[in-house]
Amino acid sequence: MAAAAAGLSWRRVSSFTGPVPRSRHGHRAVAIRELLIIFGGGNEGIADELHVYNTVTNQWFLPAVRGDIPPGCAAHGFVCDGTRILVFGGMVEYGRYSNDLYELQASRWLWKKVKPQAPSNGSPPCPRLGHSFSLYGNKCYLFGGLANESEDSNNNVPRYLNDFYELELQHGSGVVGWSIPVTKGILPSPRESHTAIVYCRKDVGSPKMYIFGGMCGCRLNDLWELDIETMTWSRPETKGTVPLPRSLHTANVIGNKMYVFGGWVPQSAGGEISAPDGEWKCTGSFSYLNLDTTEWIGLISDCQEDKSNLLPGPRAGHCAVAVGTRLYIWSGRDGYRKAWNNQVCCKDLWYLDTERPLAPSQVQLIRATTNSFQLKWDEVPTVEGYLLQLHADLPVPLVAGIPGTGIPETSVLSSQGGCSLHQSPQSVPSIPYAEMNVDHPSQTNNLIPNNVQVALSSSSKVEGKEKVAAPENKVTQETMKNHKDATGFKESNAPSLLPVCTSSSAQISANVGELHDLDKQSVNPDASVSSTVSSPQTMVTQQAVKTESSSTIGAVVKDETSLTTFNSKSEAAETAYVTPPTRVSTGLTNDSHSSRAPQRLPAPVKTKDRRWYDVGIFKNNSAVVSQFYLLPEETLNINSKMEGTDVPDYRLLKKQDLFPGTVYRFRVAAINGCGVGPFSKISEFKTCIPGFPGAPSTVKITKSVDCIHLSWEPPASPSGNILEYSAYLAIRSTQLQENPSQLVFMRIYCGRKTSCIVTAAQLSNAHVDYTSRPAIVFRISAKNERGYGPATQVRWLQGKVTVTHS
Repeated sequence: MAAAAAGLSWRRVSSFTGPVPRSRHGHRAVAIRELLIIFGGGNEGIADELHVYNTVTNQWFLPAVRGDIPPGCAAHGFVCDGTRILVFGGMVEYGRYSNDLYELQASRWLWKKVKPQAPSNGSPPCPRLGHSFSLYGNKCYLFGGLANESEDSNNNVPRYLNDFYELELQHGSGVVGWSIPVTKGILPSPRESHTAIVYCRKDVGSPKMYIFGGMCGCRLNDLWELDIETMTWSRPETKGTVPLPRSLHTANVIGNKMYVFGGWVPQSAGGEISAPDGEWKCTGSFSYLNLDTTEWIGLISDCQEDKSNLLPGPRAGHCAVAVGTRLYIWSGRDGYRKAWNNQVCCKDLWYLDTERPLAPSQVQLIRATTNSFQLKWDEVPTVEGYLLQLHADLPVPLVAGIPGTGIPETSVLSSQGGCSLHQSPQSVPSIPYAEMNVDHPSQTNNLIPNNVQVALSSSSKVEGKEKVAAPENKVTQETMKNHKDATGFKESNAPSLLPVCTSSSAQISANVGELHDLDKQSVNPDASVSSTVSSPQTMVTQQAVKTESSSTIGAVVKDETSLTTFNSKSEAAETAYVTPPTRVSTGLTNDSHSSRAPQRLPAPVKTKDRRWYDVGIFKNNSAVVSQFYLLPEETLNINSKMEGTDVPDYRLLKKQDLFPGTVYRFRVAAINGCGVGPFSKISEFKTCIPGFPGAPSTVKITKSVDCIHLSWEPPASPSGNILEYSAYLAIRSTQLQENPSQLVFMRIYCGRKTSCIVTAAQLSNAHVDYTSRPAIVFRISAKNERGYGPATQVRWLQGKVTVTHS
């Protein structure tokens, strides 16, 4: 048990804002996404307020509830179904219990008293407290509790219950009624202040309800199982050390484990018979039951001392709720006095990460300049930060001050199919393109090392009806093939190769937007996106926008979802050591991906040939990267990744600036109390070379009966004389059938105008991309004397897909 406890890393929340609820016991809590919703309980009187705690912003608030607001109650049933919460029973004043049922629509903070039908084969549940109330599917399961046999609330005659009810819910709102299921096997003994959870194994699919502990004249530690499909009760055999008998504890399911914390336990181990009050105590013990193997594992023992206050103190009648794989515990009583209304209560809020975080999404590019990247990645819930690393193609000096190599020449990739690019008399370099998505609002990021730049939060505007959220681009190294060779289609008026060039201007802001299927839509620039933007036209933001840039060659383009890395496997699947077992690592590990070869995709190389450098640890999911940290040669050895490795002190490390025209690979890992999780798949981006045009901006789509009109504004960044524009449409092809994640593009326009018509015939060949929301994908790029710059990628959102397929 000592070894297990050593791996725990409880965190006490010490910094929060808003009206903090008074400490209490007998309250209940549920989670809706990142929100903890707490109701009832009490100490100096029973509480009737609804308190909400935002686990992301560490803010308490009191929502303005309305409707049939229930009276305060304690030891009640409290379950969450989507965004509605059901409250059943509980003690409304000392000695007086309830059997009322209330529903809260949390999306509107609207209370409603509901009256379920009585069961056809018996009476509805009597007033009670300390019962369990568990949700599975569209039904709630009520078991046990404590009733008062006396009509006089001041003369309490307790009666322990073991009745079992099923409450059928209506979809969205309302209930159908109570029923009394016919069960098989031996029913659990009467009890109150027990716990009940529902668990369904992934490989078996038969849901089970588990009841543990409680009080029935004496504390209990028996475990009962109900097969919900067959309605059969049983006593499963368990392995390991069973926790002491207890009541007023909590039980929560995370993954395949039922975590049991706290409660009332015997003062001396081994007693199961109720004794005078002095022989019972609150406990801070912590165990879990593996629900697949029914084995108990002790994490914190009942007698374990915590002189450093690194663990939640002993308590009973607290609340515990899981947010993802994080377990939160708040308040509860830590002592006992005979008057229920005068307890010694805890005021603290704790959380525990029970598993390492999942791998984040691939790093996405918002903007590239000659010496920096603005990056983002999807948020991972309940994490404390992100470790961002890069690998460069060019040799990186081990100490700052050593001159770097010159700007590398652009490599030319031939098509994967082996067909050469015949239609260009000169070598064809690659084109960076950028994509801007609009799904999640971007956030200001805080870097723990204070010498790495941080991106500002972006704001967005919408023309028309479109709603918008933040950048979500997936940037890729893309390889294009001759269009005819890849798809069998042949363009009549435009060359089949996508014109290309390797870079863009220093203030490049390649734009990507998602446009809904409206009559007229546009993506509008916004100067407030980043402090690096010098022109009000450099960024397209409908909601919040993001751009991305990567390389393409030829006329057939593979989609960004698969080409951000040479190998689609996650880092965790390929290299075990990139997931340090505990604590935050330096992150400077190797991996099996190799540098690009001129004529083919590279084969994996040995791990010792690849070095990863820390960019830094970021609080949020975005960053502006212009430098990375260098470590001495000896610390790059894989042995430095062993358990217990500390994060390096970035203030003592030397830094290396990014070079223009250089390919950098990025990966990111989330960090929580369990350590660093697996790294994301690798993304590859290239810094720009000065002199090439930026991406076209302010893309508009106007829909007509038989066509759409596509228009755009010239690049805002310094771009010289624009010679022509090219527009491309993602089309269906046999290549897509073989690999749906790789888009294929056909050029639909080439000319000097900043607009074009997309005909119904062309749209009939369009591919509808379902990687996020259904959308038809366009790309537009500009060419000057140096060549083509990055493309703007636009996702034209399709509410109901009306594109016909011939």
